[in-house]
Amino acid sequence: MRVLGVDPGLTRCGVGVVEGMPGRPLRMAGVGVVRTPADAEIGQRLLLVEQGLESWLDEHRPDLVAVERVFAQHNVRTVMGTAQASAVAMLCATRRGIPVTLHTPSEVKAAVTGSGRADKAQVTAMVQRLLRLDAPPKPADAADALALAICHIWRGGTTNRLQAAAEAARSGPARGPFSVKGSSR
Repeated sequence: MRVLGVDPGLTRCGVGVVEGMPGRPLRMAGVGVVRTPADAEIGQRLLLVEQGLESWLDEHRPDLVAVERVFAQHNVRTVMGTAQASAVAMLCATRRGIPVTLHTPSEVKAAVTGSGRADKAQVTAMVQRLLRLDAPPKPADAADALALAICHIWRGGTTNRLQAAAEAARSGPARGPFSVKGSSR
């Protein structure tokens, strides 16, 4: 599986591509940052984020895109920019028919470090170790994007199977080859 992780932001939008399967060694296929000038108008910045993400999608052709779920902060301006960049990432992937999954920051930290309260330095160190990199990925946005991709590879398949099972349970009893019609069991 090839996953493009996106750490959304208007000034720096982290992107990282990881290949692998649960229980197997992971491999980094690419890492970087899509940058926009802070003094540009919002529409221009979003267009630059879109163009950068489209380029990454063209080059790496991921099976899935994992985006950090936007969470409330005290700085509304930062939240708005992050949410807008997140929406651009989801739109680019969906336009191509690529599934999108959202992961919370604490979910990503827990998957990569074992603690949902890990700091950025701990996440970066574990990403470097898990991907067997010679140096830590920089800036932190790039490391966070790789962490998102790792999180999805390790947790995403399980989460998707659990959601499918819950949906099947809500829709009624299964009618498989071993079910008995009319059974009250």
